[in-house]
Amino acid sequence: MVPDTLLGSARPQSSACPPSPAHGGVRQEPDERVRVREMLTYLGAALPRFTSPAARLLGLQCALRADIRGHVRLPAGLLRGMRLRGHRDLWHELAHAGWLEPPGARSASMQLRLLDAGVLDQAPGRRARCRAAHWALHPAPLALPAAPPALRLTALALAAHTSVDTEHSTDLDILARLCGHSPQQTGELLDRLVTTGTLGTWHHNRETDEVFWQLPQPRARTRSAVRPRRYQPPLP
Repeated sequence: MVPDTLLGSARPQSSACPPSPAHGGVRQEPDERVRVREMLTYLGAALPRFTSPAARLLGLQCALRADIRGHVRLPAGLLRGMRLRGHRDLWHELAHAGWLEPPGARSASMQLRLLDAGVLDQAPGRRARCRAAHWALHPAPLALPAAPPALRLTALALAAHTSVDTEHSTDLDILARLCGHSPQQTGELLDRLVTTGTLGTWHHNRETDEVFWQLPQPRARTRSAVRPRRYQPPLP
């Protein structure tokens, strides 16, 4: 099921993401991190547990960019940027789960239709969801554009659960379900994120089954020494 905060009335719009609004005004909607976290939660329930991380990354983009008729148009540049262009097996994987109709012949943009009624009536509007889709491509402060899909999805799930606190946490079973991994695989991926410097540290509380992590400490910037200027007497 789609989280309640994503449900609401919507008006018909085209299958392409609308342009971003002009700056100004007060944004009263949840931020992109919240929308991505809720959509990952939805996909964790809607897709089979064995769905691959790459297919989940594609499903997330489709769900956030779909219109109320379930139509989605993904530009070829987006798929190239995700390093997933040409992977037809991922579309068949999502189609086999009954979640979407596989796209037709290859073209400049990938056009398809979602079959799950749970994503056809979402709130907030598509402009806000498209911003969340863009954020999911580079989820600061844990962006890993060149990493394998399993590592990118893990970093995205952590970024979606990152708070303003110094130490961040979520349930290990929840994190594993969002990423389609076993708890053991999730632990190995967290170790790799520490190795790459994406995470500072992480640990698992076995009593509460919570995973805690910290971001790397920012490096102190060294100020270049300022050379004293030699005194020059004024010209006569």
